[in-house]
Amino acid sequence: MSGASDWTERHRPMSEHQLEGNEIQRRQIREWLDGWINGNPKKKGILLVGPPGVGKTTVARAIANDLGWTVIELNASDSRNAAAIRKAATQGSTHRSLFHDPNKPLQRTLILLDEVDHIGGGLRKVSEDRIQKELEEDSVSLSGDSGGKAELLRLLEATKQPVILACNDIMGLWGRSSSTWRNTKDRFSKHLVTINFDRVSNEALRRIARRVLREENIEFTQDAIESLIQGNHGDLRALVRDLQVLSTGSISSLTKDQVTEHLEAGVRDVTTEVFPGMENLYRSRTAQEAVQLGRTIDKQPSDLMNWVHWNNSSLFGNESIQKASNALVVADKSVESRYRDLAHHSSYWTLHLSSLSASVANSKPLE
Repeated sequence: MSGASDWTERHRPMSEHQLEGNEIQRRQIREWLDGWINGNPKKKGILLVGPPGVGKTTVARAIANDLGWTVIELNASDSRNAAAIRKAATQGSTHRSLFHDPNKPLQRTLILLDEVDHIGGGLRKVSEDRIQKELEEDSVSLSGDSGGKAELLRLLEATKQPVILACNDIMGLWGRSSSTWRNTKDRFSKHLVTINFDRVSNEALRRIARRVLREENIEFTQDAIESLIQGNHGDLRALVRDLQVLSTGSISSLTKDQVTEHLEAGVRDVTTEVFPGMENLYRSRTAQEAVQLGRTIDKQPSDLMNWVHWNNSSLFGNESIQKASNALVVADKSVESRYRDLAHHSSYWTLHLSSLSASVANSKPLE
């Protein structure tokens, strides 16, 4: 029976056997966590990278739950400044010392930080005095994410507990400054195993939709399920939210017509994460195909130009790099002169850039 609580939490898997998709990635996480049972792995953290809604943090929590471990989690709604991260690390070590039963296998505390790509700033440290003052007085002298990245790096260097980070856009964590992002990446990578998550398959979406509807005692037709997943790009969270919206009014059955009406009433997020989006963009056979792909990549045009610039040097020869540079200059001038408001996410920006990128990638003359 449907209810008012958040279905994404109500139907969140609590054990690994309930999970769908990303089997290889799950095995990597499980093996890494197993390494903490009787020792400390060489790399103390994992970085889970992938689009929203594919279950990155859910996988981590489910496997930790199977192991009987406590999870301390910080997400985007929490403060992630130096003091907040230090407090989470301290809680992890305290919980281990207070609740460990010496007659049982060592029970760890998993420190989980979601959306680390939204932690602002660089690697500049906050003074130890300011951190201790905020911890002792429970004050709010540190605003926003002050010192968060530096403290996160310190945590990875010194932690005695497993740390899992999750993000949608890995460049958000490294930072987009052309002079510092590689240094930030190198310093974090010394302590992190990076695992890239994929979109969930349609078959997995079907199984989840059926399970959720059955648990809510809602009957359904198969064509209703097919219509629901047709426009879903492997986003589990979006699927469950769609099901909850469709259940409004305590319906007893779900039909294709109801799904169609629901999808036509709103606009589903069909943006594509940047890594597969860029790969497909460079594989485009025509400028028209690249235009369609460019419109779906979830990046501002200025960021997308940076991605193209970073990738060109490793993909092209000298002649193509020269053509690419000329194209990017044209694109940059077009963006600057026509659309100065970065909040205006116009398809015209990506259309222009994608056309140029496709022409360069296929060694075609620019028009």
